[in-house]
Amino acid sequence: MMRKHIAALLCGLLFAFGLGVSGMTLPTRVVGFLDFFGHWDYSLMFVMGGAIAVYLPVWYVMKCRKSLLAGNLPCGARKDVDAKLFIGASIFGIGWGLAGVCPGPGIVLLGRPTVSTAVFVAAMLGGMLLHQLTPRKCITLPAASS
Repeated sequence: MMRKHIAALLCGLLFAFGLGVSGMTLPTRVVGFLDFFGHWDYSLMFVMGGAIAVYLPVWYVMKCRKSLLAGNLPCGARKDVDAKLFIGASIFGIGWGLAGVCPGPGIVLLGRPTVSTAVFVAAMLGGMLLHQLTPRKCITLPAASS
């Protein structure tokens, strides 16, 4: 069990370091990437491309296998899209676009705290708490008629 915690800590530190080095903790960088009709900052594409280039071959080789720390790995992605997924992804995307920060960089930004960072992380934690307190019921989108 201790190995899992140490591995998680090391992966989190590596992720935080990568976010810092790439400048992805800067909300202006993220908002600039989403500003197609203004001063578009395309550097986030290279960060995403680099992450995909590292992750994709590992995922392809490791899917459906057993990892050293996490046990059995999933064999593939779910294919169903329900209202909960659609609404949650929409809220996440809108918030990311408005704030220029998502949860990972938000936590990293606590290393150099500002009022806006504290408000963001408090709102994020409030959303997580609200999710935990919300009753679980399945919401599905109506099927498309032919």
